[in-house]
Amino acid sequence: MKKGQYTVRQVPASLDAALRRKAKRKGQSLNQVLLDTLAESVGVSEEAARYHDLDALAGTWKSDKAFDDAVKVFDKVDPEDWA
Repeated sequence: MKKGQYTVRQVPASLDAALRRKAKRKGQSLNQVLLDTLAESVGVSEEAARYHDLDALAGTWKSDKAFDDAVKVFDKVDPEDWA
């Protein structure tokens, strides 16, 4: 596999510092952290990304009258709670 080489110019100091902190924290070289970060950002990382969101549930809601009836009590606003 042919490997390329890049030169990156005008790296903001805040980005440089963050990358160096990450490298130190992970006990890796700055080069390795850069490669891993680039790979993750374009979706070619060897390590699968872990998402902690609810996208998998989008569009799966099913209407359920029993559930709607059970949570109807939460629609009531008690004015004393807002006084």
